[in-house]
Amino acid sequence: MASGSGSSRGWTQRQNKQFECALAVYDRETPDRWHNIARYMGGAKSADEVRRHFEQLVADVAQIEAGHVPFPPRYGAAAAGFDDTASR
Repeated sequence: MASGSGSSRGWTQRQNKQFECALAVYDRETPDRWHNIARYMGGAKSADEVRRHFEQLVADVAQIEAGHVPFPPRYGAAAAGFDDTASR
């Protein structure tokens, strides 16, 4: 999903965590949000790369919420608490 979409170089787990933290610091009302997030990440990604990564993340979440992405086998619907047969 979003992990490789922001850049041809991909995103490491550490960069994704930095990105998540930066989103918490710089909300949508922040002027120059994408430049600030890129700077927060130490310049490893450009403002354009972080903006595209965010857009892909939003698209991924929309697909998941719409039910177009299945749960991984070990996290199936039952494990997530969506199995109504357990209450029968």
